[in-house]
Order: sequence, then structure tokens, then C-alpha cells
Amino acid sequence: MQVKVIYFGILKELAGAAEERVEVSERSTAGELFAALRGRHPGLERFANALAIAVNLEYSDKSRVLEANDEVALIPPVSGGLPESRSEHCEIVREVIRTEEISNSLRAGEDGAVIVFEGVVRNNTRGRRTLYLDYEAYEAMALKELEALAVRALSEFKIRDIRIVHRVGRIEIGETSVLIVVASAHRGAAFEACRFAIDTLKKKVPIWKKEYFEDGAVWADGEPFPPECRG
Repeated sequence: MQVKVIYFGILKELAGAAEERVEVSERSTAGELFAALRGRHPGLERFANALAIAVNLEYSDKSRVLEANDEVALIPPVSGGLPESRSEHCEIVREVIRTEEISNSLRAGEDGAVIVFEGVVRNNTRGRRTLYLDYEAYEAMALKELEALAVRALSEFKIRDIRIVHRVGRIEIGETSVLIVVASAHRGAAFEACRFAIDTLKKKVPIWKKEYFEDGAVWADGEPFPPECRG
């Protein structure tokens, strides 16, 4: 049987393709598929214990039994012309993020605090002058993970509402790559929920960034996946 394998970030370069159809035996596991792919693309070996595997838009471990035509995504550690993607609380966009408009739309009379966090592209990385960044996402899964993150923030913190917007594509110095807005009756809960949202996003949501310098480009190193996401 065949499955569809999708590569993201630096894995695309190591595999030499964004996706491919792969023939596997009946009852093969995700781990067996990855072992076969490492034989086909030796560069993947360096990520043997660092990447996550998603099957049909859900993080899965290597024991997951595959079925014909499953979509298997190999996801490196995340940093971060398609249409916009959106859900109830989240968006993935390709144009400049409308911070003031989004913040104002979230305000309500019962709010005592509206916390706005913007992740902004800076002009250097570890002493190297940065020209611009290029963000890539596994959009369908990223939106699903962002919405789950927002719902979790609403349930675990005493906040009224939250919006998360992430931009993909080329982003210039000084522009916003990610926006998180939290509305709450009290500032403490709003600050805590905002910190939780950005920290979890950076570890779990499949979005990557490539940094462009005067002398070349490199995929940014991501943070380690939490245990529940590892293959």
C-alpha cells in the first residue's frame, strides 16, 4: 500500500522534495516508515530523536499502524499563494498582521486588562545581520494546534477571550510574525495566559522560520518537542 509523506522546514532540503508517495507493507508502523525513509534519505538520520510524526493531522508515536493513503508528516522542532486559514480564535495569514484592529475587536466592557504580545522580526541573530525571515507552516495542522492551544488557555486561566494570529511567508525586519491578544477581568490571568500561549506555540505548533543573512540562509533551531508530541 502507499502513504503520502510530507516534509517541512530543513527536512525538505534533506529529502530533496516537499512530499512523496511511499510504498509500505500492510500493518507497517510510523516508526518503520521513518526507518525506511532514513535509508532513502541519509540526511534524516540527524533528526532520529528530534522530530515529531503526525498522521492525518494528529501527533502520533512511532507505534502508530498506518493505513493506505494516510498522510504522514515529518515535523522538525518548531520555531515557525495559499489562502488565509482561520478558526474561532486563530488565524494564519500571509499579509501584515492588523494588531490594532484585532486588539480593538476583542475589547469588551467587562475587561479590566487586554494584553497584547507581538513577536517582531529583529535585525540580527547571534551577531549576524538578518535581512528577513521566511516562515513556513503545516497549515491545516498548525491551525488545529493553535485552536486547541486557545481553548486550553480559556479553560485553564480566568480569561474571557483570546486571539492568536501567525503570519507565514516572507517577513521583513520590524514586522510582526505572531500576535497574541488576551482579554480578561484581571491583568494577572491575562499575563499568565499570554505567556502560556506563546511558550506552548513555540514548542508544539508546526511553524518554522528560515533566517536570511548577507552570506546565506539557515533554518532556525527549534525548541524540543514536549513528551506527548515525540514519535
